[in-house]
Amino acid sequence: MIVALFYLFSCTIGQGQQLLQDFDRPAYYTVLASGNVDNIDAELTKLSGASIHEKEAYEGALLMKKAGQVTLPLDKLHFFKSGRIKLETSLMKDSTNGEYHFLRLIIQEHAPRIVKYSADLEKDRFYIRTTFKSLSPAVKQAIIDYSKKSKILRPEDL
Repeated sequence: MIVALFYLFSCTIGQGQQLLQDFDRPAYYTVLASGNVDNIDAELTKLSGASIHEKEAYEGALLMKKAGQVTLPLDKLHFFKSGRIKLETSLMKDSTNGEYHFLRLIIQEHAPRIVKYSADLEKDRFYIRTTFKSLSPAVKQAIIDYSKKSKILRPEDL
């Protein structure tokens, strides 16, 4: 009985570590940039099973990106609201996280005016600039790539 419990416990830990190792930030940012609904849904499915600290923020950004890609107005509103809640909750928990500010900047820069989600563009740009050097290489590369086409965040800002 003890051996069976030990085996079960070790398998659960192994699966959790595997989920953590399987999360691919560059792939996540590629999906976020593409805006393809099928790819967004696949990435959301991956995230739902992942046990990473940034999960809620990543889901929030993807849901808001998805809102811009679906056609029905009620779906747009639903995805945007639920994504906004997830991303803003993450920012409230860790307001100094540069990656969260980057995710919000991406969404705010492209959000339609009707949703009134652009008040923090300069604040986010500031946090990205001040935390850039401490971010992971994958996030740095995503920021560099994004800054090449952004009107708010420029390569020289980094």
